[in-house]
Amino acid sequence: MSLIHNKPDFDLVDSSTETHEVFNQSSALENYNLYCSDIPLQEAVKYAGLLDTVAVSRHGERCGRAETIAWGFDANENKPQFDSHDRFGHRVDLVKFHPSYHQLMNMALSEGLHSGPWQAGEKNAHVKRAALSYMQAQIDAGHGCPLTMTFASVPTIKLSPSVADVWLPKILANDYQPENVPYFEKRAVTIGMGMTEKQGGSDVRANTTNAVAISGSGNGALYSLSGHKWFLSAPMCDAFLVLAKTSVGLSCFLVPRWREDGLKNGLYVQRLKNKMGNVSNASSELELRQAHGWMIGEEGRGVPAIIEMVALTRFDCMVGSTAGQRQAVAQAVNHARQRSSFGARLIDQPLMQNVLADLQLEVEGSLALTMRMARALDNAEDPTEQLLMRLGTAVGKFWICKRTPGHAYEAMECLGGNGVIENCIMPRLYREAPINAIWEGSGNIQALDVLRALQKTPAVLACWFDEMEKSWGQYELLDSAIANLRALFTTADRLEFRARYLVEQLALTMQSALLVKAAPAFVAEAFIRSRLSGGQGVYGCLPNNLDIQAILSRVLPENH
Repeated sequence: MSLIHNKPDFDLVDSSTETHEVFNQSSALENYNLYCSDIPLQEAVKYAGLLDTVAVSRHGERCGRAETIAWGFDANENKPQFDSHDRFGHRVDLVKFHPSYHQLMNMALSEGLHSGPWQAGEKNAHVKRAALSYMQAQIDAGHGCPLTMTFASVPTIKLSPSVADVWLPKILANDYQPENVPYFEKRAVTIGMGMTEKQGGSDVRANTTNAVAISGSGNGALYSLSGHKWFLSAPMCDAFLVLAKTSVGLSCFLVPRWREDGLKNGLYVQRLKNKMGNVSNASSELELRQAHGWMIGEEGRGVPAIIEMVALTRFDCMVGSTAGQRQAVAQAVNHARQRSSFGARLIDQPLMQNVLADLQLEVEGSLALTMRMARALDNAEDPTEQLLMRLGTAVGKFWICKRTPGHAYEAMECLGGNGVIENCIMPRLYREAPINAIWEGSGNIQALDVLRALQKTPAVLACWFDEMEKSWGQYELLDSAIANLRALFTTADRLEFRARYLVEQLALTMQSALLVKAAPAFVAEAFIRSRLSGGQGVYGCLPNNLDIQAILSRVLPENH
């Protein structure tokens, strides 16, 4: 049966009933290449050492398709649904996702966003993965959660060779199998993580979940876990790295959704979290009732074991927040080019130019720091790069994620009333913006981690300054900021009280120094003069005599 006769015949509409013509409205930003339209990204990956960008460009084209962008909207419009029991009364703990979520997961896993850096012989693999993730995160942030946990689980799982032999081939497979079946029936799996509990939050040493040995003891042995987890994201993953206490102390375990005998494991979802953002991804509260799991790493050394994973998920928070900034300013510029007000296009009005250029400078700084840490990951065998990364993931996670909520708001304001309507991506970007700042350790946790690194490994600070001083002598304002920052660390007076300010300055000076080396001079100058001179309360306060047109031309080339 055809439905064509139910469609209105516009040729028969009485034009006298029309009240107005629709004009002076911007069109959707779609069917564009997220790599080829992003000049700073192109420069950043090449400066970081990635010269073969064919696969990156191909992925950018796919991310920009209208169909792919629609998947992001649909996955967020249709939240995951939880069924505790099937229709016959059996406990199933099943979370159902919209097909668009599965499309995004399949797209990412097939491209190797979870596995690329762990493949033998891959050069610049972390830089390439960061670029791919940065583009895909602009479509939807939620599905990035299981992607990053699966990716980041690899170093931790390697601590237990017997477990790694079974699980790593499935983790590293570039495939997606969402079926609710035991892991040993799958060729590809995803991994989640559960650390926090009600009473402790970030203080995981307050955890009360306990583990009792079933067969043997120690690394690789099977244990029975009982307790709870207050936040467990992506509960349909095939297994989870969790912390639980043994008689020796807090230890790390890999707990599968299905037991080794093919029965449902003792994982019971209590409810899904009703989150303000990240809604395409399910986050849950979970009880473990004699759940089977294998110990990963040394008994009593659970925190160091899982920190192997957390360091990488924190890096991905940098990637995700930078991606949010990029998409926000791209949407704002796309609108400003097509919208006229008071007799001129918004993009041609000086005050709007100031705001848009300032928003773009934030992206430039975030991307420079993120890609520098990706390069450090690619060269992690170098002790200097290790030291840089030790401080850089905490500093970057703190600053980039902190800057994103305000950035999202200012970009949304550029669209006026249209920016707050739910069929626009801007409200979603705004709700997503605080998530990365809170997950994987909030701002205070990152600041304290910086102080911990300085105390345990003082060489990290010297390495940080060495990196920045490669740009010494080109901008007096930057030289002065670096010297002042160095002086702040000569006294130990109330370091914890001043920790946020210190981390902010570590971030701003490093971003400035990196832009001096890797970006055009007009970008570096604008960033340094606007970020290191003080007094900037909101976006849109750039000083005079900057090349605003050149900065704006980097957002979206006219032929995007």
